[in-house]
Amino acid sequence: MIIAEIGTSHEGSVEKAKALIDASCNAGADFIKFQWVYAEEILHPDTGFVKLPTGNIPLYQRFKELECPVSFYKEMLDYTHSLGKKFICSPFGLKSLQELLEIHPDAIKIASPELNHYPMLKFLAEYRKNQKEKIPVILSSGVSTLSDIEKAITIVGKQNVSLLHCITSYPAPEEEYNLNLIKNLSAVFGIPCGVSDHSLDPILVPALSIAAGGTIIEKHITLSRKTEGLDDPVALEPEQFGFMSHTVNQAIASINHYGKDAGTRRIIEQLSEQYGKEKIQKVLGTGIKELAPAESQNYGRTNRSLHFMKAFDKGHVISKGDIGILRTEKVLTPGISPEYYDLVIGKTLSVSVENGAGVQFTDFFQSN
Repeated sequence: MIIAEIGTSHEGSVEKAKALIDASCNAGADFIKFQWVYAEEILHPDTGFVKLPTGNIPLYQRFKELECPVSFYKEMLDYTHSLGKKFICSPFGLKSLQELLEIHPDAIKIASPELNHYPMLKFLAEYRKNQKEKIPVILSSGVSTLSDIEKAITIVGKQNVSLLHCITSYPAPEEEYNLNLIKNLSAVFGIPCGVSDHSLDPILVPALSIAAGGTIIEKHITLSRKTEGLDDPVALEPEQFGFMSHTVNQAIASINHYGKDAGTRRIIEQLSEQYGKEKIQKVLGTGIKELAPAESQNYGRTNRSLHFMKAFDKGHVISKGDIGILRTEKVLTPGISPEYYDLVIGKTLSVSVENGAGVQFTDFFQSN
């Protein structure tokens, strides 16, 4: 399965979105993927700035600019289906998930930072519970531990669920991809596994992931790397994406023709001739699940934690609207895990807290 991740590269333009869908189809994608963005589901307004060619822009403002109405996503779904392809989308909170389910996508992708958005995962699991043919779910596992992945799969289940190995770094170094982890994750959790690739090379990680047992390739696509989409600098332009799809299909054909073991050896030998044996072995890695060096500093900041949505005085009793399940990102301090969301609702603050601050246990339980 080849997924073309359009994400927000359309920048809210219906015409550009359709041009990206056309390009993705022509470049060999099976699934066309979008992101259903509401800024308030992702970030606190004071989260910090993102550096763009036009200057430093508040990250929250940038996400606000990428918000689209439900009708936009429905039109993209219909257009994708009209071209004989499947539509997949990432929600980032309960509102976007509920609206996405209402337009009946072909699959739902949970992005790496949302792997610990437990209220959203629980809502999705409850929705799937009563479905005879459960809607496919793809979980991405960048900036996560083995325990994080296990918690998410325990909630969502394994039926029609796949996993993507990922490095949450833009761009991600090929040598840190540890693609031998693909078969190990698949064996540990008993579900298919592939790779979400943020590296710049259109060939190396995608083709080698097939040799490593991967069943899904996800890669960003853009009409031009010079445009201002948040992920455009690490995306493939259509010609590159087409080259990637061709190479991946060649790798699959090699395994089908020569058999799994011989076909795998052949792929590795061919890539070793092109990139060198030492680099190929580095990309394949140890197969042990660890945070990649490029993403380790993002753990706790890119994935979700609890944040205060306003400043509150000591003695305030916390209600649901007071706490956000957000990415910390740039300048704020990470809070405790979303698994404690229900625990803090109804609790009384023992200290005053600042707007946007990460929620800490010590905000409620001060030692003498």
